[in-house]
This record gives sequence, C-alpha cells and structure tokens, in this order.
Amino acid sequence: MPTVNRIANPDASETQVHKASFAALSLGALGVVYGDIGTSPLYALKEVFSPSTGVAVTPENVIGAVSVVIWALMLVVTLKYVMLILRADNRGEGGILALTALACSAVQSTPKLRRALLLLGVFGATLFYGDSVITPAVSVLGALEGLEVVTPAFKPYIVPATLIIMVGLFAIQRYGTSTIGKAFGPVLIVWFGTIAVAGTFHIVQHTEILSALNPLNGLHFLQQRGWQLFATIGAIALVLTGAEALYADMGHFGKQPIQLAWTSFVLPALALNYMGQGALLIGDASALENPFYKMYPESMLLFIVGLSALATIIASQAVISGAYSMTKQAMQLGLLPRMKVEYTSSREIGQIYIPLVNWILFAGVVLAVISFGSSSALAGAYGIAVTLTMMITTTLTYFVVRNAWHLPSPVAIGATLLFFCTDAFLVAGCSAKIFDGGWFPLSLGLLLFLLMETWEKGRGLVASAIRSEGLDLKAFVKKIDGEKISRAKRTAVYAVGNIDTVPQALLHNLEHNEVLHLRNIILTVIFREVPYVKESQRVEVERLSDTFWHVRLNFGFMNAPDVPKNLALLHSPELPIEPFETTYFLSRQTVIPTHDGAMSWWRENLFATLHKNAGSVSEYFRLPDNAVVELGTHVQI
Repeated sequence: MPTVNRIANPDASETQVHKASFAALSLGALGVVYGDIGTSPLYALKEVFSPSTGVAVTPENVIGAVSVVIWALMLVVTLKYVMLILRADNRGEGGILALTALACSAVQSTPKLRRALLLLGVFGATLFYGDSVITPAVSVLGALEGLEVVTPAFKPYIVPATLIIMVGLFAIQRYGTSTIGKAFGPVLIVWFGTIAVAGTFHIVQHTEILSALNPLNGLHFLQQRGWQLFATIGAIALVLTGAEALYADMGHFGKQPIQLAWTSFVLPALALNYMGQGALLIGDASALENPFYKMYPESMLLFIVGLSALATIIASQAVISGAYSMTKQAMQLGLLPRMKVEYTSSREIGQIYIPLVNWILFAGVVLAVISFGSSSALAGAYGIAVTLTMMITTTLTYFVVRNAWHLPSPVAIGATLLFFCTDAFLVAGCSAKIFDGGWFPLSLGLLLFLLMETWEKGRGLVASAIRSEGLDLKAFVKKIDGEKISRAKRTAVYAVGNIDTVPQALLHNLEHNEVLHLRNIILTVIFREVPYVKESQRVEVERLSDTFWHVRLNFGFMNAPDVPKNLALLHSPELPIEPFETTYFLSRQTVIPTHDGAMSWWRENLFATLHKNAGSVSEYFRLPDNAVVELGTHVQI
C-alpha cells in the first residue's frame, strides 16, 4: 500500500497528495475488491424464486426476500467484515492464511490447538480455489445470458462465447494485471452507477418495495418458508459471494479505502438494484425469466450485456490473481511444493503469475462451463465453499479477538456466536445444493487439502530422516578446522533445512572433490508466519569458526525469496559475497518410500511423486544458473 510521508504541520500540497492517494486506493478497491459481490445481481435474486426453492412470486414474498438480501448484506458484509474482520490485519495483510497465522500465534503456548487451527485455516484456503473456478464460470455465463434476452437466437452461442472469453482471460495472465487494472475502477464505477440508476427507476414505479428496509418483513418471510427454508437460504447466500475479498485484498488497498468504497458506493448501489429487481417483479411476475436484464429497455440491452461481461471479467480477474497469491503464500508456509513464480511488475511485488496454477484453473473453469452450461445450474455449485470459508474465518477470528486482543470473554463469545450462527445457517442452506453441484468445489477443496497435508507431513519426515542420519555440525566444524585440507579461495553457500547437521552437499563435495572453500556459509531460509519481514531484520549471522558461518535469511510469506539479493545485505568485510566468487551447493534429495507406517503407502508414494516434480530450488530462490552445483542424495521415509 503506498504511503505518504507526513510532518507535524503538513502544508496544503502534502494534504492534497494524501487525499489523491487515498482516492486512488478507494478507486482501486472499488475495481478489484468488489467485482465478485458486485456482479451477484446478475443471477442471485432469480435463484431465490427458482422452482427448487418453491417461493412463489407474490408481492409479499418479493418484499420479504429482498429484505433478507439487504439485511444479509448489512449483517455479514458490513457488520462482520467491514467493521470487525478488517481490524484483524497481519502487519497490513489480510486473507485466511494471514488470519490463520495470527490465530496460531495467539495460541502459541497450546501446540495441539495451534495445529488444529492451522489445519482449519489450510482447509479454508483450499476452498478458495473452488471459488476461483466457480466465479469466472458463473459470472461470465450470467452476463452473456443477457444475449438470450436480446433474442433467443443467441442461446446456442452463449457457452461457446463464454469459453472464448475464458481462453483470452487466462492467456493474458502472463502479462500481468497492472495495465488492465487501471481500468478496473472506472468500469466498476459505471457498473455500480448503472445498476443503481436502473434500480431507482423501478423503485419509483412500485414504492411499496421500500418496506423491504424493515427487517421484520425479512424475518416473516423466513418464518413462512417451512421445510424449504434452507433451499431459500442457499439461494440468498449468492448475494454474499465475494465478501471474503474484502479481507483478502486489504494488503493491496488498506482498510479505510475498502470501507469507504463499500459504505459510500457499493452497498447503496447493490441495495437499490436488488430493490429495483423486486419492484419489477411486483409489477410483472413474468420478468423472473431474467429480472436483471428485464430492468432495462431493449435499446440498452446490448450495452448492458457488454458492460456486464466487462464487470464479470474483472470479478474473474480478482479471484484468479487471488489464487496466485494464495499459492505463493502456501508454498512459503511449506504447504505446497515449489512452483515457478513469475513477477509481472518491477514495482508491485504482489503482481505475480504462476503458470501451473493458471492452466489448472483454466481447465477447471472450462470443465465447469461445459458440464453445467448455465448460471442457474452453476448456482447449485456456488455458495457452499464461500460460506464454509466464512464460518472458518469467524472461528479463527475468535482466537485473535480473545487471545491476541484480550477482549473480555462475554464480548468475544457473544460476537462469535452471532456470526457463527449466521454462517452455520448459510452453510446449512448451501448444503442442500451439494447434489446439485455443491460437491464440485468441495471435492476440489478436499483434494487440495489432502495434497497440502501430505506435503507438509512428508517434509517433516524427510527432515527427521536427514537429522537422524546426519553428523553434528558444530562437532564437524571444530574437527575439520584442525585438519589440513585444500582450500578454494571462494565462498561456498550450502542451503539446508536443518542447521544442526552437516549439509549432505558439503560431505559429497569433500568426498568427491577433496576440497573445502575458504569461506563456508551454512544457509537456512525461514518463512515467518507474517506477511513481510523488514530488510533490517532479514539477515542473521552466527560465526561458527574462522571459515564457517551460519546465515539465516528471514522472509514473510509475501516476500520474494531472492537469496543472492538478500545475502548482499550482509555488508561484512570478513564475509564478502562477491557474485562471481560465490558458489551455491544444493542437495537434491530423491525420496524413497519405505511403507513403514509413518504415512499410508499411497500417501508416501504421492509425496515422493510431488517431491520429484517440485520446482527447482535454484529458480525458486533466484540463484544464478552459472553458480549452482547440485549433488544428489537418497532419503528414506
């Protein structure tokens, strides 16, 4: 987030700069954060009155349903996320992994609870990938279905046109989002302004819809649903999709710009549009075919379809970029194998592209579009992953509020129960749609959770095996410094995960080359459970002997792990890091499953396969290709 330096008495020009910066951040938040929730009017209210819910299109039901929608936005988005969750920032960063790190830190003294919260947070993160697949599919399909309102002749072309847009969207990801991102805010301003004006026009025609602002009408509507209540709630949950983005994107824009954009522009526009759709249905029940597009005159339909397509592409871009960021965080927290990460901006470190994730998401989106074929069919798959993530967020927040902020128990428990019960209600409603498509994001999330948990446990087994078979480092250094061995007048860097044992690459170097370097750095890279680590706290050095040093590089899970660049921060005359006089020695481990019960045999084989296909260590840590020597070793687990 850009910052503006301030002095005790800022002059007018500095104040103007701060205002301009704040306005730019608010505009950016409007464009990136609210694309998903802002395009829900395309399909949400229509699904509330779908045949599966059994809700008849009567004036009383329309007013009640719209009332539930508006007060769901107030309770879940405004009260929970905008007012409470945004306060739980992890050094400026948000998102479920950042919250997980905060919660785990708050219960550091209780290892079992910490482990349980870590697994819960990881599962919540995997559900985000389900959202990343469903959001582009349902949003773009919902937008292009407006072509069918223009003329039924367009209906056969909706799915092919959606696939063409997806090909283009995923193909341009490698070029970064900085250029197109500048257009996000203005496009969304036009979008929210247009849907607000359309809603106002229809509200004026049927002012009785204004009674939806009375929450008692919403409660009465829910009481009348009987056994179909949960199906109705599952449809209403569609208006809340994208709420997690408020928190996840906090690090990019800051808390206040996100709050300002929501309260001053997004919430009023959404409320006006939902009430406008309700007013339209009160006057013409046949508009249920597509109430969003039926709000506009035929002469405007093509323009609205085009604007909707742009808005949904922006919504899709937000979750795709979020999937890249989530993957990078998971890799640096040791939850996923290394993958190739491309930085698409020299200024913004958060703008990244991960090719493997991009094309896996693309395959998932294409599969969803072809398999489901319409936004109504996909609505069954939408919601369960998002609402489960919301419930996990509420659970994690309790431990931050109680253990880190030290709020009184009655306050912490009361707030948590209010939001947890609301979330559980939404999850129960969406669970009714599991067999209608909700299984899709859940299956994807469970598969990813299994991969992450297997990877984390497998890494622990590898570390234990190396530690049990290794030589004690300090005893080795003391012994080797007393022997006469040929010394290469260069610096050797041995990257290790465990600082207590001698690096396998060093032993192989001695055995095969019979040489030791003049300066030997035992390097460990630590990823802290914080988003960023300052440069002043990045490097720690411990002198082991005249020729050996232990160097620890500390990174946050949002930092770029550039090892050569950060080793240059040493500035030590005794330990100069000259680019052309430094060699990096890496141990490439080959994992051998032993099927001895540490993990089930199929998980050991799965981990071995993941380990074999993990990305290059030298590429991940940005080591120079012409200064890396890899030496192999076998590790049994």
